[in-house]
Amino acid sequence: MSVAGTPIKHDSAIGHVTGSAQYVDDIEPSVGQLHVAIGQASIAHGQIVSMDLSDVHSSEGVVDVLTFSDLPHATDIGPVFKGDPLLVDKTVEFMGQPVFVVAASSHRLARQAVLKAKINYEELSPQLDIAESIEQSFFVRPPHRMQRGDSARELEQSLHRIQGELHIGGQEHFYLEGQVAKARLEEEGGVTVWSSNQNPTETQHLLAHVLGIPMHRVNVIVRRMGGGFGGKETHATACAAFAALFAQRQHVSVSCRLSRRDDMVLTGKRHGFLNRYDVGFDNDGRITAIEYVLAGQCGNSPDLSDAIVDRAMFHCDNAYYLPNVTIDGLRCKTHTVSNTAFRGFGGPQGMMAMETVIDAIAFHLGKDALEVRRNNFYGETTRNVTPYHQTVNTFTVPLLFDQLEASSQYQSRRQAIREFNRENAVMKRGIAITPVKFGISFTVKHLNQAGALIHIYSDGSVQLNHGGTEMGQGLMVKVQQIVASELGMSLDRIAVMATRTDKVPNTSATAASSGTDLNGMAALKAAQTLKTRLVDYLLERHDVQADQITFENDRIIVSADKVQARAYTWPELADAAYRDRVQLSATGYYRTPKIHYDRQSAKGHPFFYYANGAAVSEVQIDTLTGETTILRSDLLQDVGRSINPAVDKGQVEGGFVQGAGWLTHEELCWDDKGRLTTDGPATYKIPAIGDMPHQFNVDLLKDSPNEEATVFHSKAVGEPPLMLAMSVFSAIRDAVASLANYSVFPPLNAPATPEEVLRVCTLVSQAAKSTPNQHE
Repeated sequence: MSVAGTPIKHDSAIGHVTGSAQYVDDIEPSVGQLHVAIGQASIAHGQIVSMDLSDVHSSEGVVDVLTFSDLPHATDIGPVFKGDPLLVDKTVEFMGQPVFVVAASSHRLARQAVLKAKINYEELSPQLDIAESIEQSFFVRPPHRMQRGDSARELEQSLHRIQGELHIGGQEHFYLEGQVAKARLEEEGGVTVWSSNQNPTETQHLLAHVLGIPMHRVNVIVRRMGGGFGGKETHATACAAFAALFAQRQHVSVSCRLSRRDDMVLTGKRHGFLNRYDVGFDNDGRITAIEYVLAGQCGNSPDLSDAIVDRAMFHCDNAYYLPNVTIDGLRCKTHTVSNTAFRGFGGPQGMMAMETVIDAIAFHLGKDALEVRRNNFYGETTRNVTPYHQTVNTFTVPLLFDQLEASSQYQSRRQAIREFNRENAVMKRGIAITPVKFGISFTVKHLNQAGALIHIYSDGSVQLNHGGTEMGQGLMVKVQQIVASELGMSLDRIAVMATRTDKVPNTSATAASSGTDLNGMAALKAAQTLKTRLVDYLLERHDVQADQITFENDRIIVSADKVQARAYTWPELADAAYRDRVQLSATGYYRTPKIHYDRQSAKGHPFFYYANGAAVSEVQIDTLTGETTILRSDLLQDVGRSINPAVDKGQVEGGFVQGAGWLTHEELCWDDKGRLTTDGPATYKIPAIGDMPHQFNVDLLKDSPNEEATVFHSKAVGEPPLMLAMSVFSAIRDAVASLANYSVFPPLNAPATPEEVLRVCTLVSQAAKSTPNQHE
């Protein structure tokens, strides 16, 4: 039986629950180790006029202080475009921006010291409103357009036409382990950095520039993260850089660990969006033309916003064919922390625009939104080209809808909910079914590559290295299962090692839901190389054919027939091969095929395939308080031929809950000075056990191997399930609409906090008094 496809526990599960799994801050402190704290700007926008750090220097325990003028080499750590200074020189762009850093003998003393700075500013008026940024064309990067067909002409000729907009808030990553790094100086000016980091190669690259040394002198090590969600793809670099700079200056180990509040103030979030649409459609709700403006709130610098807004544009079709479409993507600047990657990478914000359009059409026509969704699905042979001119493949959404509509009793429950709402004046219920079609690949082509390194030791044990990073998602155990299956050995023979830039070079971030697709395939190729060498070796020793050698159940069987079979254990074969000078170490390399995209023409094939899912959610709202309860959610996700069904189900469950948090109660707030006021768990509310659906049914689509040649024909599962939570948002909208007997489309924005739900309940109730009932 193949190890792949088996529901096996996470490789660190026991360590997680017992506390024995080691994270960066668990590493034993070195003698004389220093600790870093960051001095932050107290305004959102302006110029530094003067800075007196004398009291900081003289503060207890302080060993060193760094300002912009002390930086010896590169001063900007922007991952793609410049704009992210390690420390402020003159101009402050957001409140909390690093102005100076302190190294002291303890974390507590370092934090106390930074409070003693005396900084004078010439304060300027900050831009904090995304709508004003749009009006003023205040952007961090130029706008971008995708277009197919003639949307303007077809809109004018459409039988029905509506316009609208949707505000979508951002989201704090709120990983359990905050940003942290530890640096140690090595011989000949090198540095080793232990970092909680999704992108060790990028950090290696930027540290080399900051320190003024070549990349081969920088080694970044990541064993595991206590959560990442995209927040450690680029924003882990600053902590690593501060620790490395002080290590270089002081010749001691240095730790940089952010407190929860500092982490929330200093690091970026999911992009908030303001989405506007103008859509034309026929009597069946079938879209004939649409124009979008998708405006992302990027914060003060580009960071990854070009690609993030691009992905919103790639996904504002979701699962629907748009025959005539124009999409304008705007990268809006505000004087807030630079927003960054977050699970879905812009895709969820684009999909939310599309699902709002579908709901609006359904209300306009008085139809069940399920019917409108089906009428607009991509087809198999026609109506199957995206706005960026890629032909849709691996599209299982219609099958998912058919199965889920039946298994969730959607139709009978919808009727029961209508009856409930007629009988209850205060509590109202709603139900919705929504799909997900999510493109899998980095949209920057060169990132779609990965490497692996496998050693077989003479005792038959195996060491596995690859470029992916573990943040709790189960990547390591999946790659371990892939190698074990290929070599026919048990998992306990394989040790998965920490990700290190000195083992596997030039890696891509563990992101874009491609961790297993890329690293699993690279590891598979390395295992295949070793297997081929061992087969060739056995062919020299035995008078058999290659197909008479099998690797299974921790044995290597060589047999011309069953009677004369020779069985090797792994220790026996590995030792024999070593003594006969067979190379027992191999690298593997993989690059994703078929993908290409010309951004100038906005045409191409940016995704290798699509991951699909669907969800039905039922909610209840209290119209007096605005509180929402998720009564039931049924999720069905297509993960292809699952490598580990237990891990995949966990990803579906966790992604959905994180998405529901984003869309219902995780609200980021800034005051009119640009100060983040939701800077801790007392003011920023992540989902708790009481926010889970009271009935939570999660399943994986059966018998659906990936049509593309992915590793064991599996499909990605990291990001797509988050968007299943759109069903919750649409269900809330459905519940609110019952206040006007479904005659008024509720202008609900995200997150649908109690305050937002109550606001829209009031608007819909008032509108109902002046609007004749149209729909039952």
